[in-house]
Amino acid sequence: MNQIQSLLNDCLIKTKHVEHAAIIKLKDEIVWASTLGFNLQPQYALLLSSAFFKNLLHVRREGLYFKEKHYKCVRADECSIYLKNEDRGLIAVKTDSYILVATYSEGMYPSVCVEAVEKLVHSSVDLKWSISITANIKRENVFYLFFFPLANYFRDKEN
Repeated sequence: MNQIQSLLNDCLIKTKHVEHAAIIKLKDEIVWASTLGFNLQPQYALLLSSAFFKNLLHVRREGLYFKEKHYKCVRADECSIYLKNEDRGLIAVKTDSYILVATYSEGMYPSVCVEAVEKLVHSSVDLKWSISITANIKRENVFYLFFFPLANYFRDKEN
């Protein structure tokens, strides 16, 4: 598991209200990282990117087909899209460089999913800081947290 997958797991999956998560790189419209078990195909990365840049009004009115299911729009603006399908939902939040996508399922609280996703994005973008658990560093059964500028981390990974 790479550091970005660890970040997604530690900040989102561990809330128990996010089923799956992925980061889509806008520059290439590709899935850059995803949690285990979330196979986000390239056409869905393109679909979500297009939803923000070309089809936002259509998404608001008609919803979105994602992984062969129709999701109704709960909220859609230039930064966030919230979609719901019966007992499932999808949250997508856009930054200048990435789209963070998260799903929730039955028994999970949508509000907790939204809060976790928005908090991760805002702490990463607005404050330029995020938390990453460095793998395999334990001391007295406690993980140590290392803070670093997430924007710089992503830029370094691109090179």
